[in-house]
Amino acid sequence: MGTNQLSVQDQIRQLEDARKLVLGNSGYYTQVIQATLPIIGPSSQVEFRRWGADFLAEAFATPAIAPNQKETLSLLVLETLRLLLDNPNQDVLVLRGVIQAAASIYPLALRWIINNSWDAHTWEHMTAIKTMILRIWDTAPPTIRICCIKFAQRVVLAQTPSINQEPKRGDVLDISLVMIPQEHPILDGPKLEAEASGLLDRMLGTLQDNSCDALIVDSTLNTLSILIRNRPATSNRILNTILNFNPLKIANSPMTPKTKVLAKSMEKTTRMLLMHLSRRNPQNPQIGRIQQYVDRLMRSRAEIFDEGNRKRALVEQADGMDSKRQRTSPVSSPQIEISPLSPGPHTLADVFTFTNNEGLKGFNAAALVPAPLAAKISVTTIARVDAQLLDRAIQGVRDRLTTLFTAQQPINPETTPLDVEEDDDDYEPDYYAAEDTEQILNKLDSSPADERRELEKPVLSGLALPSFSLPPPPTLNPDQAAAAGQKSITRVFGTMRTLEDPAVKKAKAGMNRLAASSYDQSSWITVISRIATRTGGVLELFLPDGEDGAKGPPRLSDSIREQLFNFVLEDFRRRIDVAVSWLSEEWYDNELQKKAVSSSPFRQEAPANYEKWALRLLDGFLPYLHAQDKVLTRFLSELPQLSAAMLSRVQAICRDPSLVNLAITSLYYLVVMRPPVRDIALDAIQDIWTDYEDAKPIAAKYLPRWRPSFMEKAKQIKVESEESLAVGGATAAVAT
Repeated sequence: MGTNQLSVQDQIRQLEDARKLVLGNSGYYTQVIQATLPIIGPSSQVEFRRWGADFLAEAFATPAIAPNQKETLSLLVLETLRLLLDNPNQDVLVLRGVIQAAASIYPLALRWIINNSWDAHTWEHMTAIKTMILRIWDTAPPTIRICCIKFAQRVVLAQTPSINQEPKRGDVLDISLVMIPQEHPILDGPKLEAEASGLLDRMLGTLQDNSCDALIVDSTLNTLSILIRNRPATSNRILNTILNFNPLKIANSPMTPKTKVLAKSMEKTTRMLLMHLSRRNPQNPQIGRIQQYVDRLMRSRAEIFDEGNRKRALVEQADGMDSKRQRTSPVSSPQIEISPLSPGPHTLADVFTFTNNEGLKGFNAAALVPAPLAAKISVTTIARVDAQLLDRAIQGVRDRLTTLFTAQQPINPETTPLDVEEDDDDYEPDYYAAEDTEQILNKLDSSPADERRELEKPVLSGLALPSFSLPPPPTLNPDQAAAAGQKSITRVFGTMRTLEDPAVKKAKAGMNRLAASSYDQSSWITVISRIATRTGGVLELFLPDGEDGAKGPPRLSDSIREQLFNFVLEDFRRRIDVAVSWLSEEWYDNELQKKAVSSSPFRQEAPANYEKWALRLLDGFLPYLHAQDKVLTRFLSELPQLSAAMLSRVQAICRDPSLVNLAITSLYYLVVMRPPVRDIALDAIQDIWTDYEDAKPIAAKYLPRWRPSFMEKAKQIKVESEESLAVGGATAAVAT
């Protein structure tokens, strides 16, 4: 890698390139690990050691490598891991990666020693690594201690009996004590089991001591779940320890924000672990204890953390209350006083306002409180309000609305009584001079013709709902309509890209299938392709492009076709069925347009969209084919119609000698399986035989059967050319 010339940053960049290589293809892990071990050794710079430790931890944890390959690779890195751990002043990040890698390697090394008892040197390295990790367990920083806990868990899993008593038929990754033969020369089963029991006690010691270190407690609890599930022999001891653990003990100290976070973290981890165990095994005999413990834990958490959030009562209220009376007296539902509205017009806010506080009435919540916060407060308040109180308030609003509606009824002059007193029957004549007939006639002549005018209807207040109609939408010009349609189609394609292909593909229903029978990618493809091909397809034949022959705005169908084309070419091997479905719709649309043109009085040619886009797709993906591709054969065999122009594109790929067999095989498949295109396919094979010298041996296998006359003529021409060459050579010899 040029370590003498390149800087550290450049070398790290090269190492990252190697990591990207193995992430793309796991087959290179062996070569990369062997090449990088000398670079990440104990004497190298700390940057290389950090990268190497992280890379080894990642390599042995990835499921992309087979267990047997990991077992072989572990033999190569054990010595390097041991040397990195042996340095007392080792970097913390290097230690973390080394311990994580050792945790993944330990079961693999144990299985190797079980099957290869002669390799005592490897087990010596593994034992030394285990001893060093367990020695720094209690004194290391928290990030290293967490990795040590994970390593101890893997050791306990490997050195205790598993559920499966027949290891050869069980899980390949489940390496346990039952795999060790009784007479093994290196491994002592009872001794290893005793060591695992001691390590488990050491892990449980964190919970037994009610540790307040949330990181260590949470990491220990997270590792115990796997032990309970895979090693039932240890489950009772682990459950008893967890049920005796009090994660809220730290809350007894002065409550600070840090203490609150630590207590909540330990309580939640403990509770989630126990709830997971109870759901996974409902028949567990200790399910009752687990449920009681979880309930008690939730009550304690509520008392500790919710008590501080409650508001304190007023001093005068607290002094005047009797605690016993609070517990025994029935709780009365709160009451609300709803006063009737005063006479006069009122707004909608007045109808819903029950308070008499002028300050609250003048508070403008719409201007001062953001809408999201107001919505959150409203939802929370309605959820917590007393049901009787809410019903009382709703009924009060209804009563007010009823009162206002009754007061605003229009006056009927025919039925409304006059404002006179019924009991006043005394008649007192006016002492005015009576008008004569002439005066009355003059007054009638000067008065309007229609004396009885209809009374105007009273104007309703703002509470009445007026009629409302939306204004007509603005008229879109063709450019705006095309832009809006383009945006809609872009969103549809964005949705299609997020949909995954179904794991089990259903049989195709043909041209009469329902376009939107489901919401998968296939249904969207059918919908969008039919929008492109069948929406206004016939009408577009007879629509002019614009004034004076100018081209109009881009048609929506052409935009959809362009996006379908790009969508297919993004991953043409997986989306070749999308291309076939789309082109089938194009072919059907072309047939409809040809029929419409033939019956139309206008002379117009139907656009050949099918052949145009089929040729574009062929030009798009043919340059990316390789010799083993089956995409070309499938594409040609499923298209509804083939032309000589399409097969000429296939003929052109024979310029690459590696693709000659693919091209001729695809064409011969058409000869055998699609008789309607047999002639043009044979013409293409015949042209390949004529134009490409490298393709003649392969094409000669098929042409004698289907074109014997052509082959005989070709042989005759070849013989004549050879004879002419021979005669020419003899003549030249005589001349000399």
